[in-house]
Amino acid sequence: MILHFALRQRYYSQRRGIERMRTSRLPEGGMNLFQEIKAKRVEATAKGIEIINLSIGQPTGAALLSARNEAARVVMLDEERVHEYQDNTCHYIPDFAKRFVQAHFKDKFLEGADVGYLPIPGIKPMLGLIPLACGAHLEQFKVATTTKPGYSTPADWCGYLQVFQYSLLLNPENGFRFQARDIEPGTALVMTNYPHNPSGQIATREWWQKICAVCETNNIRLFNDNPYYILSHDPASCALSEVAVNYRDLSWAEAFSASKVIRNGTGWRIGAIVGSKDFVADIMTIKGNTDSGFASPMAAGALDAIENDRENIRNIREIYEKRINLLITILTKHGMRLAVNPGAGFFTLWLRPNYFFGEKVQDAKHFNFQMIERTGVTGVQFDPYIRYAVCDNVEDMADKIEAAFKAAEVSY
Repeated sequence: MILHFALRQRYYSQRRGIERMRTSRLPEGGMNLFQEIKAKRVEATAKGIEIINLSIGQPTGAALLSARNEAARVVMLDEERVHEYQDNTCHYIPDFAKRFVQAHFKDKFLEGADVGYLPIPGIKPMLGLIPLACGAHLEQFKVATTTKPGYSTPADWCGYLQVFQYSLLLNPENGFRFQARDIEPGTALVMTNYPHNPSGQIATREWWQKICAVCETNNIRLFNDNPYYILSHDPASCALSEVAVNYRDLSWAEAFSASKVIRNGTGWRIGAIVGSKDFVADIMTIKGNTDSGFASPMAAGALDAIENDRENIRNIREIYEKRINLLITILTKHGMRLAVNPGAGFFTLWLRPNYFFGEKVQDAKHFNFQMIERTGVTGVQFDPYIRYAVCDNVEDMADKIEAAFKAAEVSY
């Protein structure tokens, strides 16, 4: 809440004429973590340091050829419905959202279920709309997130919206799956991200059952950000949709994205939400007033790939799993300790060492930036953890990674 106070004070000071210069009206700082790391990487490159980039959080290369071919075919159509605002639908593929969500699962368990669907321009632009769809602009309430460690966007949005937000307990002891009892009284919304970034932890059916039961009993809305489900290599991985649909009085929603599924579709901004009709309708209302929808040719390409190019999608998942296993083998050999065994995606999360290069580590940022300076190995700090991704070709970098951690001589 300190941030909110500072914003208000600066605003009122300017209104009173105390500050008349044209300067930022936001508190100092606030640089995005990934921009900060990129700046450090650029600085190191300028010094002649060869970068071993394990910080990349998106697939490398282009989207699957099948997706690109279909998108190219559709964009060349003369039909107006292809090129106009799509708003809360997809005029070219009216049942896009339902088909896109269903394609994530082996069976059509949602067929006939009492659920709603909504096409979305990727998940990230929707994260700020979720608290608003729960009435964040009308009353004060609590929002629980899985952002410590985690991708900070839900917490950032709560800060901008002046909503009270707290991070659910995630650590090696609970396997980066919070417990139902960790949800505080008075919570109105729980925003989760499973499979989890940065740990790669999955949610299981039994775990979701406990969370759904508590949320249903306490009238808490439950939202899951789920871009990595298809990239799960642990067979126990379970989507919220597979469980929540069985809780009649639970208000829930789950978002799926094509960004990581069709290899590199991160710039395509294509996805869909499924959930209880009440929650989806509220999201649809806020979205309809603030967003004009996605590009339907890209939606057509993404849907074609996820429905008909499963072999290549399976190959992508297997490549990430192979790279993860190789990276774990190398780093554990040289003393690094895994925070949790990842079951999906392309991330590995490690406990930050206490010593390296014969000196004490101050924090995860110190560890990461010194590793960049001294070895070129670049990760992402989530103190007290460090994340290393395998989007780039770890096999080609294996010898350099091994040499870097051998030189670092990490210990705990």
